[in-house]
Amino acid sequence: MAQDKVVAPINVKLLLIGNSSVGKSSLLLRFSDEQWLPEDESSATIGVDFRVHKMEVNGKKVKLSIWDTAGQERFRTITSSYYRGAQGIILVYDVANRESFDALPRWYSELETYVSSSVVKIIVGNKVDKEFSRQVSYSEGQQFAQRMGSLFVEASAKTSVGVREAFQEVVEKIIDTPELWAPVAGSKSARPRPSAGAENTMPGSISLADGADGAASQGGCGC
Repeated sequence: MAQDKVVAPINVKLLLIGNSSVGKSSLLLRFSDEQWLPEDESSATIGVDFRVHKMEVNGKKVKLSIWDTAGQERFRTITSSYYRGAQGIILVYDVANRESFDALPRWYSELETYVSSSVVKIIVGNKVDKEFSRQVSYSEGQQFAQRMGSLFVEASAKTSVGVREAFQEVVEKIIDTPELWAPVAGSKSARPRPSAGAENTMPGSISLADGADGAASQGGCGC
């Protein structure tokens, strides 16, 4: 009778990837804390940063662990280990930086190595507030996302346009793909993919007990 009370939230692990300086950390800060740091006050992510965020999607409670990875090549061997267990990947480029968009195929190539094809992917064209210096059109970004079988949205961490929608869309798609999360709460024989809340020792996976909520930004690598 009191069984409704014991329904645990669905643990979802998201990973932000993309070239350096495209605004991955700014998107995460805007989404989790509703804040924005000007570019001259922000610094490049060293290794990996981490946040926990709760939300409700389609009547289900979801607890997100969001991992913000460094875009620089020298951190690639560190961040690649954080792909394990991710159910959603957010690929970010800067609409005012053609090079960051042209790098997306390389990031997809990396995804083919580290995650299964069922993992939900969304491409986010960030910094639409820089419309005057745009180098990648909306239709170009959308067409590329369609070719890659990915979701697509344009956003601005500065103005908050599209930010919540980006996270909402990827989580909704994950919830609509039970194979990514249902086995965690179901049979152990179902060959589950490790979720953000699974008990294991892999990098990028921690216990998301209620006491872990908040901006656990100290989750970065100390190297």
